[in-house]
Amino acid sequence: MKPINLMINGLPGNVTATIAAHAADDSRFSLVPFSLTGPEIETEFFMVGKEKISLLKPDTRKKCIQQIKSEVTDFITIDFTHPTAVNDNALFYTENNLPFVMGTTGGDREKLAETVLKGSVPAVIAPNMAKQIVGFQAMMDYASETFPDLFKGFSLTIEESHQKGKADTSGTARAMVKYFNRLGIPFSEENIVRERDPDVQKNTWEIPEEHLAGHGWHTYTLTSPDKSVFFQFKHNINGREIYVKGTFDGAMFLNKKVNQGAAGKIFTMIDVLKG
Repeated sequence: MKPINLMINGLPGNVTATIAAHAADDSRFSLVPFSLTGPEIETEFFMVGKEKISLLKPDTRKKCIQQIKSEVTDFITIDFTHPTAVNDNALFYTENNLPFVMGTTGGDREKLAETVLKGSVPAVIAPNMAKQIVGFQAMMDYASETFPDLFKGFSLTIEESHQKGKADTSGTARAMVKYFNRLGIPFSEENIVRERDPDVQKNTWEIPEEHLAGHGWHTYTLTSPDKSVFFQFKHNINGREIYVKGTFDGAMFLNKKVNQGAAGKIFTMIDVLKG
């Protein structure tokens, strides 16, 4: 089978670097030697093993993209950049006919969806690429639709911890809010407790020191009005490996959809799991 070309944007970011390193060693993929990066990045290149990846800043990408497309005719774009770049990147991808997998959280999500639906390329968009967590979210979605107000009267706390460099509140935690709302709990995203202090993470949360620079710990706690009933859901991820596998599944799924002629359509990781 011909390898799928991947343009992995967001280098030299940690998540993107991990994805690129695995892609370079995976026979299913071939790396496009370019990556969109932020205006603050000072280096011009990033090495992925022995492969030299040119880093394109926002002021140069428009000039370079047509040349890239002429040299690499078909490729899937992977986006793990910065929350502030979400909407601008999505517009760039749709304007230049670049199907994309976006794992970046933040930005204006309604505008993001509108951009894709008005465009001519399909996209996989998900706040979390970890398949098992996506499956857990699907179970919560089913429960909230099937048993509305099941936890009416209960109080809820949502706590999430990510590495210090994560700029926004966890997209997974935000996505969970709507399920708990349907289950009868009036909770808003502003009530999510987020932790970014490595000292607190190590000493209070007891997150292993070697994973302080890359982790995603979430706890959802429900308590009855009289405090006699207590439910708690947790998913703690150390490292970034779990996101790589889901991202690759998303890329393969999207490549298949592109070959089937999909256009202006948004897919989720639920679609990827089912597909």
